[in-house]
This record gives sequence, C-alpha cells and structure tokens, in this order.
Amino acid sequence: MKSGIIGKKIGMTQIFDEIGNVIPVTVIEAGPCVVAQKKTVENDGYDAVQLGFMDVKEKHLTKAEKGHFEKAGVQLKKHLKEFRLDDCASLNLGDVITVETFAAGEKVDVTGITKGRGYTGAIKRWNLHMLGQTHGIGPIHRQSGSMGVIDPARIFKNKKMAGQYGNEQVTVLNLNVVKIDAEKNLIAVKGAIPGPKGGIVFVRTSCKA
Repeated sequence: MKSGIIGKKIGMTQIFDEIGNVIPVTVIEAGPCVVAQKKTVENDGYDAVQLGFMDVKEKHLTKAEKGHFEKAGVQLKKHLKEFRLDDCASLNLGDVITVETFAAGEKVDVTGITKGRGYTGAIKRWNLHMLGQTHGIGPIHRQSGSMGVIDPARIFKNKKMAGQYGNEQVTVLNLNVVKIDAEKNLIAVKGAIPGPKGGIVFVRTSCKA
C-alpha cells in the first residue's frame, strides 16, 4: 500500500542492530499531518489527498491560504503537499496521518531540497580535473583544465562550468526504514537524505521496491 507523509529532518546518528552492526541513520520528525484537501476522479480527474504539516500562526499566512484551511475545517498549517495514495477514498478532511503508516523494514523514497552552496567553481560543482599548479603554469588556484579543442577552437554548448550549485529538489530512492518511534513521531531511515537540519522532506512508499 502506498503511504506518504511530510516530515522535518532532525539529523544523523547511528543505531546498532541485534548482532552489533552499526547502521548510519537519518532521523525524521514525520507528522502528524492533517488532510486539508481531498481530490477525486469526478472533480479533478484523479484521486489524491493534500496533507498539512506544522502548526503556524494566522499572521504568517495569506488570506487565500487561511480561507483554504477554513473551508476544510482544519487547523492552520505551514506546509502543504499532495500525495496520491492507495487509500485516498477512505480518508476524509481532518483525518490525521501519523508515522505509524510506515513500518520497520519498509522501503521509502525521500524528497528534499539540497543545501544551497551559491555560485561555485567547476572543480567543486562538477568534480572536474584541476589544472596543474607547477612547471610555469601558475599562479592558478583550482582552475579546471582545457575547456575545448583546437578545432573548432571554441567551447561547445552545455559544457560543465561554474555556476549555481545546490538548492534543488532531489529524491533518494529505496531507503530502508530502520526504526519507528510512534510516541515521538520519529522515523529513522538508513543513510543520508537531502537538505540541512530542519529542512522539510517528503517520505513516500518506494516506487521501485
């Protein structure tokens, strides 16, 4: 069954399994999320639910956003995300989705916004080979090597060069759920996920498991 939830990245730690192996995990505060909108095939052409996460003060929302929550009859939320779940028909406005929708050993996909690194050079951005800094070439600091060829004596389009790096949406597939803490709304997944501590992430049942 497909499940989905909105969460906040807490950070990384490690867990020991039954035989003493160390498992690096990322801890996510997942939910509780409330159903703020329900879409159906008759009205929208597909089945989906919109989940809201994290309470927010009224002054931080626009008039349209406040009206959206008032129409649904739910508490104001800071983050919204639409999920296409298998059991959309059984969910109603105001229903609460918790981390218990997932189970230990399950495979999930996690989507987040990576850390923004600003304008960076080609060495850091694309891991290009660095030009030598000896034998009369210098003084050059972290400059990439040749960008083109003698003929046609120009740089081709789409060449990997310096520019904006990071701050983009990335999805990591097939992460294993190591542990669920229903009391604290925590889920621990094996490995790293995109984004900084405190970043918003979306957790879904794996599409390729």
